[in-house]
Amino acid sequence: MTTDRTQVLEYIEANSDQLFSLLSDLVQQESVTGNEGPVQQVVIEKFESLGLTPDVWEPDAEKLRGHPGYFETTSFEKYGYEGRPNVAAVVEGAGDGPSLAFSGHVDVVSPNPTSAWSHEPWGAEIEDGRMYGRGTADMKGGVAAFIFAYQALSELGVELAGDLILQTTIEEEDGGVGGLLSALERGYQPDAAIVPEPWMIPNVGIASAGVMYFRVTVSGKSAHAARGYQGVNAIGKMCKLYAALDDLDKERKARIDYAPVTNRDPNAAGNVTNLNVGVIEAGDWPSTVPGEATIECRIGWPPGETREEVRAQVEAAVESVTADDEWLAEHKPTIEWYGWSADPHETATDEEIVTFAKQNAESVTGRTGAFIGGDAGLDERFYNLYYDIPAVTLGPTGENIHGADEFVELDSLVETAQALALTALDWCGTVTDN
Repeated sequence: MTTDRTQVLEYIEANSDQLFSLLSDLVQQESVTGNEGPVQQVVIEKFESLGLTPDVWEPDAEKLRGHPGYFETTSFEKYGYEGRPNVAAVVEGAGDGPSLAFSGHVDVVSPNPTSAWSHEPWGAEIEDGRMYGRGTADMKGGVAAFIFAYQALSELGVELAGDLILQTTIEEEDGGVGGLLSALERGYQPDAAIVPEPWMIPNVGIASAGVMYFRVTVSGKSAHAARGYQGVNAIGKMCKLYAALDDLDKERKARIDYAPVTNRDPNAAGNVTNLNVGVIEAGDWPSTVPGEATIECRIGWPPGETREEVRAQVEAAVESVTADDEWLAEHKPTIEWYGWSADPHETATDEEIVTFAKQNAESVTGRTGAFIGGDAGLDERFYNLYYDIPAVTLGPTGENIHGADEFVELDSLVETAQALALTALDWCGTVTDN
């Protein structure tokens, strides 16, 4: 058949209730990272209903361990990978067109504290054109959109010339090692990829941030508070290190700029990199001078620096305090780099998949988009950094991501499905019967 692009758009619009129903089914599964199995079963059943044969597998950490993009995620350390499958299905092309992957993660962050929500976190409630719930935007909305985009093409009898890979992966919120990296190593290596994270269609994401976690531990000397002069308060020593890290954060913010971050949010000007002290632990009794203090931190930055360069700056900041403090000079703080360890990536804006994605996003919305990204760690980096596969972000609009009352704009979800379907037509090509 001759592909009628208008028919594709009209099918998605006319059947949007099915798209919303699929998203509701996904959101109702409480798939906090580490518990992705039940939501993947929803995906498996949906794929099978579309006549697809899903490939379902659990990651093998030992096979991934030697990869340059590997690090041991905190969720793997806590849960392992048993019962946490990835799912992929390949729609084989009817010609020799290039292949395309639609990929998305099904894990979400915790909704706690649930008392802060005015909507049920797992309820998928619809109100005023929005669906509320954990993962509606990040990123089960995008997953539902690309599955429904394929459904539209299938129902209309469209035959793509190139292969289309549909895949849902685990633990992106914790780094994606057992998810997208596992899929790539399993052989799902397309000519291009789209990950529909919630980046406000018609904007197109072309970059991700570097992200690392680190832990600093300071030793003090315990003593009874009444004889505090006999001890050394580890919290006081840690305060000096906190100040040094805060100074480093301010210095980096002042000198680092990256336009795609501020294209997305002008309020991010002067804040395109960040060093956050997120956890502090010290002491166990008010009457005891604490003998140890620990902080856990995240540092994120846009393209332009490597992990090694950023790590050296953090370690130098800690060392600057150590050298000027007699106690710390003799009892050196320790720095442990753990969990998230990702370099940033940037996809060239002249890549053909980027052009198709932006043109189609702007066409279906009637609005002009911008190239954005560089402020969050994303799965796209695996495609770009290690397999030379151009990857782009094209997804719906939502707010309160990782916060209370997360929601996705349903109109933007429809637009995302439409833009994804059209981009598959453009990239993969179609087989036409005259």
